[in-house]
Parts: sequence; structure tokens; C-alpha cells
Amino acid sequence: MKILVQKENLERALGFVEKVASKNAALPILSNILIRTNEGRLQISATNLEIGVVSAIGAKITEEGQIAVPGRIFSDFVRGVKNETLTLSTKQNTLFVDGGSMKTSILGFDATEYPIIPKINQANPYTLPAQTLQSMLGNITDSIALSESRPELAGAFVSFLNDSTVVAATDSFRLAEQRRTNNNPTVATVIIPRGTVMELLHILGSVTGDIAIRVADNQIEFSHSDCQIISRLIDGRYPEYHKVIPERYIAKVLVHKKELENAIKTTALFSSSISDVKVDCENGALTISAKNSSKGEAQATMKANLKGDPFNITVNHHYFLDGLKIIPTETVVIEFTGNGSPFVLRPSDDKKEGVYLIMPLRN
Repeated sequence: MKILVQKENLERALGFVEKVASKNAALPILSNILIRTNEGRLQISATNLEIGVVSAIGAKITEEGQIAVPGRIFSDFVRGVKNETLTLSTKQNTLFVDGGSMKTSILGFDATEYPIIPKINQANPYTLPAQTLQSMLGNITDSIALSESRPELAGAFVSFLNDSTVVAATDSFRLAEQRRTNNNPTVATVIIPRGTVMELLHILGSVTGDIAIRVADNQIEFSHSDCQIISRLIDGRYPEYHKVIPERYIAKVLVHKKELENAIKTTALFSSSISDVKVDCENGALTISAKNSSKGEAQATMKANLKGDPFNITVNHHYFLDGLKIIPTETVVIEFTGNGSPFVLRPSDDKKEGVYLIMPLRN
């Protein structure tokens, strides 16, 4: 292999794939990235057997070839080179990089030992703008379960409906759902592993335009002109979470989001080991308070537009702040649905694109 490539393009491609390469004592090849020429372009790819990422860039190719090299060493060297162009060449299982004043030879592996990253061929993919997909997944990520004791909860649930796409996540303590109107070619549901969601968010922040989504054989592929990501799906049945979202409320309050966030952060300094804060609403005021036997207590009161009965409830302040973080409007709607029932947060614009639920703590 012998090619001439722009450093900027190579660095961008490496940024897409390098985090997927994993340290694996059983399969050392997985800590490498695969570099190969393909259809007149330079292709960089990496996989950890759960996720595969491929990025193709333009390059001047004078000799075809391929090699697998340690991802971290190669990417760190490329970043350190000042030259705008790099020459990559191979001899047996060694990659030579010539960056003018900086050169290196990196010992690699036979590319035929590298796992094959599959590709899904589907004529009519689902399509979403990169920014939309990033926003939807980013808004539900905190609610994905970290424990895999219930594997189906350790991922994002995605529903492709005829007229909309819905993503949701729950760890049994809180629940987040995001909905966007669009036309889908077919109806389907999938559970995407948390690791894949995090990798997607990393990549989606660096691209623009549409993302084509294809599903087949317990796998999902996200394609963009700059890169492709393919991942296994979680096999299982996601709980019917929509049955938990209350249709009615006892009380509904409108409050300024920034003021509420500040109140929670301040009073939470005095919360107990279960991260509890108390929410009281009556007479046009919302009060957040916390009490700790070894620290003291604090409370913050703000104006609030209350519709319905006065109420009080105790919730985890981390979950409360996570919910407010994904509310895009300056004011937030809070719904009290009864003692022991979910505490609901919604944007105040009434677009019905998102909802966030928190299960209350016992008083």
C-alpha cells in the first residue's frame, strides 16, 4: 500500500473510529484499527465486536493494500505531525508514515486477521437529520439503566412508527421519552445498547445532514457520507412504559426553569444519603427544601403558576436536575399525579415532543 492523504481528513476519520478499538486480552487484534484502500478511497475502521465504525476519505492511491495497526499509537502520531500531507506505505506487517520532518514505522498485524464489519443492504432506510437524532438520543441517555441485570433496560428503545419516530429509556426510577414527527417506510421497534448510543452521540456531534438507518438480523446501521456505524441490538422485550405515563394530573404548575435548577442545586447541598429534596407547592409559590441531621437544612421559594390542588412530594435531586437539563423551554411544566405516582416534567411549548418522569421517594 502507498497513498498520499491530507492530515486533516485522516485525523477526522480517526476521530470517528478510534474510541471503538478496545483493549481485549483474548483478542489483541481488537485494539487495532484497520487501514485499507477501497474503491479509490482510504477506509479506516474499528470494531469491538459489538460496534463497528467505518470512515472513508479521499486519498491519492498509487498502490492498493491494507494493514491493522494499534489505534492509539497511530492516531497520537498523526495528531503530532505538523505537515499538512502524509504518506502512508506498508511493507509486510509494518506501516510507514512520512510526515516530512516526522516519520515513524509502526508494527501491525495481517489485515486478514481483522474481524469483518458487516453491512446492511436495505433499499428504503429510515432517515433523520443528524441534529435531530443527536437531540433525541442525548435527551434520554441519562435514563438508560447502567446495570445489565435487566438487559433490555440497558439500552434505548426506538419505535419507528408510520408518522413519527420515538425514543425512550427507563432505569425503573425515571423515564424519558422523545418524539419527532416524520414519515417512515415501515414500522419497527429496536433496543440499541447504551454503548452504541454513546458512540453515536460522539459522532453525531461532528456531522451534518441526514442519517440513514437500516435494521436487519438483530443489527442496526447508521450511515452518513462521512462514516457508518453498525451495532448489534439487544434481544428482548422492552416494558410497555407508555402505560406508566399518566394521562391525568391532580396539580399542574408552571415555573421558570433556571430559577428552579438553581434552587435544587443550592438546597441539595443539605440532602441526605438518598439525595432527597422536598417539593411543596401552594398559594402561588413553589418551595424546594432539604434537611440533613449532620449538615443542617435549606429551602428556596419561587413564584409559580399553580393549577389544581396544593401538593408536596420528595424526589431524587439528581434525577430532577437530569430532567430539567433536557427541557428546551425557559419555563417548565410540572405535573403532580398523586402520592406514589410519577412526578412529570414537560416543556411549556405544548409541542408534546418530550416527557420526563421521576418516581417519588418515600417521605
